[in-house]
Amino acid sequence: MNNQLEDINSMVFAAGLGTRLAPLTLTRPKALVEVAGKPLLAHALDHLRASGVRRTVVNIHHFAGQVADFVRRYAAAHPDIKIELSDESGCLLDTAGGLLKALPLFDPTKPILALNADVLSNAPVEVLLHEHRRSHRMATLLTRHRPTNRLLMFDPHGRLCGWCNTASGDEKRPVDTPFVHRAAFNGFQIIEPQLLQQLLPVRPLPIIDAYLSLADRFDIGECNIDEGYYWFDVGTTDKLAQAEAFAMNNPDIV
Repeated sequence: MNNQLEDINSMVFAAGLGTRLAPLTLTRPKALVEVAGKPLLAHALDHLRASGVRRTVVNIHHFAGQVADFVRRYAAAHPDIKIELSDESGCLLDTAGGLLKALPLFDPTKPILALNADVLSNAPVEVLLHEHRRSHRMATLLTRHRPTNRLLMFDPHGRLCGWCNTASGDEKRPVDTPFVHRAAFNGFQIIEPQLLQQLLPVRPLPIIDAYLSLADRFDIGECNIDEGYYWFDVGTTDKLAQAEAFAMNNPDIV
């Protein structure tokens, strides 16, 4: 399946402000905060390379120059992967908006594997791509059953039909159908460029809001994998400490 990954687009979201990681992010971007002595962005790019991905886009905003310099050094050291920058210095666009801004950099005939720089994981992206192609969906989200208040809702056919916050009771149900189960989004996704075309023009837009706005018209589903890989959302200093502790006990991940 790695040969399939060589042939797709990919994108790493590295533009975020990282306010919850302050004071670390007062002098550097979130994507360059380190786990086990290596920047989060390096972990993400290494995972893509190890999975067989050979071209990717990295978006930049907060401390854009630092990220751009890092990407240039990384690309020079790893000529087997082509990396392009999507500059959002003028306006932070969030995840879906970032994809829309980067759309001209992608091969329009190939799906896009997208992931967050602040997620430390060896998630099996080759399995995600296989499921995406098997199901012929317009987007496939990697999900997992893990403790969180924010959950996606899926119908009997595995299609996205809603979102909920179990703590606040908030719920969004764009598709009027019974849901079978709830699962947490793990930040890895495969998207067809044609689906992104439905969201133009370029503007700030979170990816989940985008999916919910399209769920009644397009097949957007999940690939649920609960075991066999590690996963950390390194979005706060507490979660960073958890990821560091895991890396200390599992040196093979670095």
